[in-house]
Amino acid sequence: MDDPETVRTLYRRWLLELWRGDFSVAEEILAPEFLGHWPQFDVVGPQAAAEQIRQSHAYFSDIDTTLDVGPIVDGGMVAAHWTFHGSYQGGVPGATVPTGSRISFAGQDIFRAVDGMFTEYWVVSDALGMMTELGVLGNG
Repeated sequence: MDDPETVRTLYRRWLLELWRGDFSVAEEILAPEFLGHWPQFDVVGPQAAAEQIRQSHAYFSDIDTTLDVGPIVDGGMVAAHWTFHGSYQGGVPGATVPTGSRISFAGQDIFRAVDGMFTEYWVVSDALGMMTELGVLGNG
């Protein structure tokens, strides 16, 4: 079983390095057989996960993720709550906010760690909140 501090470090690297644009971190923290479960699809392997994150960087600049709760480690599982902050760069269909608008939304991650690397991932994020901030959906 992985040491809890090792798993916490892996998570911090995921959130505070990889999500902030150091895509090389994917190969260091994600196992070759990594399986990531995003809400609408799955990705396999570190490069596919990095590409999914890279796509977020196409829509947003100045990405800053904050760790709000956790990471909470139990055995080889880790959970955390985060907030994504970024400046909108355009490209989201239906968005009405001006380019450069700062938006934020929250989410939760769950990972499985084996032998010092993440092997599986589940994410739940506030897509409704993000789309509302982007002006795709009405603000009430």
